[in-house]
Amino acid sequence: MAIKTVDMNRLAAMTGNLFESVAILSKRSRQISSKIKTELDDKLSYFEGFEQELEDPKFQEEQAKVSVEFELKSEPTEMAIDEMIEGNTFFRQRKEENDLLY
Repeated sequence: MAIKTVDMNRLAAMTGNLFESVAILSKRSRQISSKIKTELDDKLSYFEGFEQELEDPKFQEEQAKVSVEFELKSEPTEMAIDEMIEGNTFFRQRKEENDLLY
């Protein structure tokens, strides 16, 4: 995997605070990771219940294709950063303590 530099000032400018940007990216990355894991589990669940067929080379090849497909995807963190830079990440900023209504 190649190293890709990220303009931290650009990320900080999106929220006004670098730490907020990192927190948002972290949450989005976890969401993406969870979604990818669910997709992989769904695709691999097809192969459950085929005990005898698991020895078949074609069956093993199909399982390997599914695994390789998911291994070649970008990392969730990279996807989250790209989404944020493109403006596709939606977030709400918390109100200040003075703005809270009781």
